[in-house]
Amino acid sequence: MEEMGKYIGAGLACLGMLGAAVGVGNIFGSFLQGAMRNPSAAQQQFGNLIFGFAVTEALGIFSLLIALLLLFAV
Repeated sequence: MEEMGKYIGAGLACLGMLGAAVGVGNIFGSFLQGAMRNPSAAQQQFGNLIFGFAVTEALGIFSLLIALLLLFAV
């Protein structure tokens, strides 16, 4: 019973990776859409793109860490 709870908890924690994947796709899609509308401003917004990608991907990695902790440390 305890083993089943660990697997269910780890699976639920992995839903954060799904959110991160959707967020990264949304960030890059919005950047490309904006770059196509105004190519001269794309270079100025590239730093914001990388920062948004890093923060969003970090949240996905944190959820993976929680899932692994639930599987192997608890």
